[in-house]
Amino acid sequence: MKPADRVEFFRRLRSVLPHPRTELEYRSPFELLVAVILSAQSTDAGVNKATRRLYPVANTPQAFLELGSEDLKEYIRTIGLFNTKAENIIKTCRILVDRHGGEVPRDRESLEALPGVGRKTANVVLNTAFGVPTIAVDTHIFRVANRTGLATGSTPLQVEQKLLRAVPKEYLQDAHHWLILHGRYTCKARKPACPECIVRDLCGFKSKTQV
Repeated sequence: MKPADRVEFFRRLRSVLPHPRTELEYRSPFELLVAVILSAQSTDAGVNKATRRLYPVANTPQAFLELGSEDLKEYIRTIGLFNTKAENIIKTCRILVDRHGGEVPRDRESLEALPGVGRKTANVVLNTAFGVPTIAVDTHIFRVANRTGLATGSTPLQVEQKLLRAVPKEYLQDAHHWLILHGRYTCKARKPACPECIVRDLCGFKSKTQV
């Protein structure tokens, strides 16, 4: 995709949604961190349903430690891999309390040292909670970037690195959310809604749907 087309690509996405945000519900960096850990291989809607019950009971690392992993599992039982996620979250809370004063760290190295937190989760927290211009390449972003020709790559890391170079600077902060939402609702995996797509003419996808 040509540089001018990339600018127009994001200009159009911004024109439709000037202030994009995650669909996960949260009120603090810690609540976001927990929600993102829970969202792995799960839907945001499913995570929100669980955290609406959980966060009024516990929404700080210390409160989670007092709740304990077994009780935590009861709140997140409807979420995939809830046993492993509960154990990782409790271990993460212990580290946050012992090493970070109960606060979510603002640097990638410390975030990725937390159980259950990989590069993608760290990028989401850095971008959404702390305003760092990162891009967390999930399945939606990976598909949109490759399909449109915005940034092609065979691994999420390759796509992330290319996107960081390809996205115009003025759009970089919000590009993460625009691309996720575009992939979730328009550039869908099985049947992309090409006729309704506002960036259709800029897209390099050869097998565009017609109806």
